Amino acid sequence: MYHIAQVNMAYALALLGDPGLAAFAAQLDQIYALAEASPGFIWRLKAEDISSSSHDLPTDERLFATISVWSSIEALRAFTYQGKHAQVMRRRREWFVPLKGAYIALWWVPAGHTPDLAEVKERMDYLRLHGPTLFAFSFSQNFPVPATEGDKAESVGRASINE
Repeated sequence: MYHIAQVNMAYALALLGDPGLAAFAAQLDQIYALAEASPGFIWRLKAEDISSSSHDLPTDERLFATISVWSSIEALRAFTYQGKHAQVMRRRREWFVPLKGAYIALWWVPAGHTPDLAEVKERMDYLRLHGPTLFAFSFSQNFPVPATEGDKAESVGRASINE
C-alpha cells in the first residue's frame, strides 16, 4: 500500500515576525490543525521533529516548507484546494515571492514511511531539473499509485537519476 507525500515550498517577503506577515502567521496553527483533522491526513513534519542530522542542509528563515503524507492524492487535493486552506493560498502573493519552477512536489511512499529533509530536497530538486516523473510530480501531471508492492516508486525514479 502506498500513500502520497508532498512538499509545498514558499519564500516569504519578510521574516515571520514581520508585521507584513502578521495575517499569515496568525493563521498557521489553525491551518495545521485543520490539516491534521482532515480526512486522509496521516503525518506532517513539525519543527520539533527536525533532527540535528538535518543541519547540513541549507537554511533560510524566509523559506517555508510544509511536508506531509496523505492517504491519497484525492484527500490531499481536497484539503489543498478547498476550504480555509484554499482561502489562505489565494492570498499567498501578499506574503510570498512567486517562485520560478516547481514549488509543490508529490511522490508515492510505502505506507508507514515518513520523508526526511534530505529526501524532500532530492524530490524537489529532481522535479525542477527533470519535470514530472514517477519519482516526483505535481497535481497537474501526476502518476498513479505503483501497481505492485515493494519499493517500485523509489527504484523507478532513482533509475532515472542515474541515467
